Amino acid sequence: MNFQPLGKRVLVERVEETKTTASGIIIPDNAKEKPLSGKVLAVGAEAEGVKVGDSVVFAKYGGTEVTLDDKAYLVLSIDDVLGVIK
Repeated sequence: MNFQPLGKRVLVERVEETKTTASGIIIPDNAKEKPLSGKVLAVGAEAEGVKVGDSVVFAKYGGTEVTLDDKAYLVLSIDDVLGVIK
């Protein structure tokens, strides 16, 4: 994949959440919400505070979905990134 975000943007791959609850109940796909966390794959030149490989939490309605190499990714403004998971 050859994609470089511009300015204060980052490319994020969503991290899928588990399909069962702690008590063992299976959650159907149509009842799940999209994950609000992901892994940073690329960082724009002006994006500060995150680096490639970081796990981040982002705003629910932030970003733009893009498809690259038949896989869905999210391009986020650095302002939509709420924090880094340590």
